[in-house]
Amino acid sequence: MIEKSYAIGIDIGGTNTVFGVVDKRGHIINKGSIKTTNYKDVNSFIIGLADAVMEMIDQVGGTSTIRGVGVGAPNGNIYTGCVEFAPNLPWRGVIPVVQMLKEKLSLPVALTNDANAAAIGEMTYGAARGMKDFIIITLGTGVGSGIVINNQLVYGYDGFAGELGHTTAVKNGRPCGCGKKGCLETYTSATGVARTAREYLETRKDSSILRDLKIDEITSKDVAEAARQGDVLAKEIFDETGRVLGEAFANFVAFSSPEAIILFGGLTKAGDLIFDPVRKYMEEDLLPIFRNKVQLIPSELKESDAAVLGASALGWEVKI
Repeated sequence: MIEKSYAIGIDIGGTNTVFGVVDKRGHIINKGSIKTTNYKDVNSFIIGLADAVMEMIDQVGGTSTIRGVGVGAPNGNIYTGCVEFAPNLPWRGVIPVVQMLKEKLSLPVALTNDANAAAIGEMTYGAARGMKDFIIITLGTGVGSGIVINNQLVYGYDGFAGELGHTTAVKNGRPCGCGKKGCLETYTSATGVARTAREYLETRKDSSILRDLKIDEITSKDVAEAARQGDVLAKEIFDETGRVLGEAFANFVAFSSPEAIILFGGLTKAGDLIFDPVRKYMEEDLLPIFRNKVQLIPSELKESDAAVLGASALGWEVKI
């Protein structure tokens, strides 16, 4: 009998779907991708995805070498195996992704949301190895999160626990794509940093090298580059972002007392520009019993590989 040496990780995104074959040590043996938006409907997408994944599986010896398939997707529900009303995917409603992929691949398949997959990946392969209690926060276009308590990912009653990016940071604040106002992600995502920059530039008279850019095209990367050059306004933008995020983290610590909060995603490339103010404001706002106990650390997973690794970690655990 051939030992089941690999797991498949699939990350379904609004633009691209990435997948790979991963060994037990977290090495990606092979990797590929398809354009999510290139398919007219979800059935043709699943067929295209399954064909591409099977081609990769054949290159490592066929399905007998595969332990399972893990899938991370927006609004992926581990209980139902469905992607449910995902606003950032081309298809609406409830999509039975696990059932559809099982039929095409004839392998065990498990599904969770993309941020939870990142938490599983961090626990299996990254900075959270050996930790029983931690929170991962993904700072990208939005703010995602995965909460691990006593070595268990928190899914909640309906499978959707841990939407920390949609906790209210500012009452009646910025409109969010979820329909609420003032969500954390509207201020502390990469998109939120760019929004803050535009607001500052439109309402203030400070000189700034950001004024040399087209205001509607400013990105969080532009703000970081300006801050590194000593731009006072850009530094203030990161300080304000860090304040909102740090105060939110103090609240998160109060309910789960994590050993660490691990930051992942494009905004973390700003380094100390984001980590320093977050740490400062979090510590100021923590209950005394929690101060100087919670690590604030970057992910150890390579950003381009993290989604596949996280999903593949779920593949190792899926029940046959």
